[in-house]
Amino acid sequence: MELQVTSLDGKSVGKIELADDVFGLEVRQDILHRMVRYQQLKAMSGTHDVKNRSEGVRTGKKFKKQKGGGARHGDRKAPQFRGGGRAFGPTPRSHAIDLPKKVRALALKHALSAKAAAGELIVLDSVTTSAPKTATLRTTFGKLEWLNALIIDGAAVDQNFALAARNIPHIDVLPVQGINVVSILKRNKLVLTKAALEALEARFA
Repeated sequence: MELQVTSLDGKSVGKIELADDVFGLEVRQDILHRMVRYQQLKAMSGTHDVKNRSEGVRTGKKFKKQKGGGARHGDRKAPQFRGGGRAFGPTPRSHAIDLPKKVRALALKHALSAKAAAGELIVLDSVTTSAPKTATLRTTFGKLEWLNALIIDGAAVDQNFALAARNIPHIDVLPVQGINVVSILKRNKLVLTKAALEALEARFA
């Protein structure tokens, strides 16, 4: 697969050949779904908690006689009483599920292939700016029609570019180490620099 390489000025600066085993796969929605679910569940904090019967603040004294008063009860912390502990309530736990490393790598390839197949993949020569000016970069993105995009650079993102882009709505900038399926699918366009492509090729080699 061959794509044009563009600059931030919108000019063509050459062509690049993309690996078919990374960007030319037939997209499988089931693998993408598994990866999205894996990421979302892993990101859940799992800190939800309620007080059970042993954690209540009410007295533990038996409040009535065992017999002669109808139903037999112990203390007011029982779940059936107002102010009592909750039965079978949520407690802190991890929601994370397991997913094999090979499936995770394959899901990333399918996400990249999905963007390539939809014509939403853009290859950029580099992302560098002389000054961290958000207004200037917003104008540049407007000319390029990047209203909703994920931009992936190499191992380190240019600091001026990152500072200028972080206040622009619907624009995400990540180093190549942070590329993930959820972020790719969330944005309409995927912009990869040549440095990011080289890192991805080395990663999947």
